[in-house]
Amino acid sequence: MKPQSYRIPPGSTIEDADLDTEPALAHGRELTETDAVELAASTLAEVRRRNLVPGRKSLGGDGRHSPRVQFRVPDSVRVEAERRAEREGVSLSALARTALVHYLAS
Repeated sequence: MKPQSYRIPPGSTIEDADLDTEPALAHGRELTETDAVELAASTLAEVRRRNLVPGRKSLGGDGRHSPRVQFRVPDSVRVEAERRAEREGVSLSALARTALVHYLAS
């Protein structure tokens, strides 16, 4: 099993399982404890190889983690920004990113 092809559907929960007493399927076949250990090791190696951290893909296009910028606004600004983002069909983060880039470019 390749870590790149393994997907966890939205809404799934991840729990510890004793595969010797609770059979589980992966890619249509029964997953053994040995398989699970190998899958965990290869997944961790892939994450380390790519220098991945939880969250979205790199915004810089270079595969590195994109830093997070947070700031506070009055509730009225947040509400207006959420409405604008919904009208434009983008996330609030994407709207804020675009606004900040335009502001810095002027």
